Amino acid sequence: MEIILKYFPDLSAKQIQQFSQLNTLFCQWNEKINLVSRKDAALLYERHILHSLSISKLIQFKPGTKILDVGTGGGFPGIPLAIMFPDSNFLLVDSIAKKIMVVDDLLNQLQLNNAKAKNIRAESLNEKYDFIVSRAVAAFPVFYNWVKLKINKNNKNQISNGILYLKGGDLKLEMQSFYPRYKEFEISGFFSEEFFQTKKIIYLPFNKN
Repeated sequence: MEIILKYFPDLSAKQIQQFSQLNTLFCQWNEKINLVSRKDAALLYERHILHSLSISKLIQFKPGTKILDVGTGGGFPGIPLAIMFPDSNFLLVDSIAKKIMVVDDLLNQLQLNNAKAKNIRAESLNEKYDFIVSRAVAAFPVFYNWVKLKINKNNKNQISNGILYLKGGDLKLEMQSFYPRYKEFEISGFFSEEFFQTKKIIYLPFNKN
């Protein structure tokens, strides 16, 4: 938990308890259903929880903001962000039912009433969201085609509605068709741990044209 408090010292007692509980509950589930590697599970605070929270260094979601987490897997980045922003609303979706079963249990045990989980593909959703978040579930152009019609055009936050995508490596070739609309943020600018040296947030604002 120390690594979370290092970068987020102003967390409430409830948030600290929820992050601690998330670590314990997730590792218990990971013993039954292989969601992440054992090494990653042992470093959950850094590699999954803190990584997810890098988005909160870029934007502070205003109350009532609607966020869709696509391909949430074991609940990342959606669950840490839902803990961080209790007044925003989150939908966590994944096409794999057993992963959503785990996420559902985590949300219930953490009493995260601002988040829901659903076993569905993003393309099948009918609602629109202010922001769509995800962690490298596909090459960005593929992901964009899944979600491009799911973004609400009316802005309420300090940056325009759009996609916030967590990915690593050199993305110039992958992102060339989105130049110059997208922005790339180095997570190493937020967190000093070696794990984040190649990690980035891709931000693509909604295209009103």
